[in-house]
Amino acid sequence: MEDPICPLCGRPIPPKAKQSLHHLIPKLKGGKNGPVVLLHQICHSEIHATLTEAELARDFHTIEALRSHPRLAKFITWVAKRPATFHSKTPGKRRNRR
Repeated sequence: MEDPICPLCGRPIPPKAKQSLHHLIPKLKGGKNGPVVLLHQICHSEIHATLTEAELARDFHTIEALRSHPRLAKFITWVAKRPATFHSKTPGKRRNRR
């Protein structure tokens, strides 16, 4: 069986890779029973370091929208060169939580 593919970065997600489910519409914004996607943990962390729950619910609730965000696009280009099991702390300034 082939490894699932991370829809954000396009790399395979092998069983040993840190991974998590991302609610396309945040649970706190009505997405509790909504669609989820399996992502590398580093990709998931970068999404939440970049965007607020409100921004995710309003403007970035699809993979296409997430991939078009300038910071995430730069991250995707960077992480795509790393092995599928690569993980590190999310770099850069974290957004302010409200």
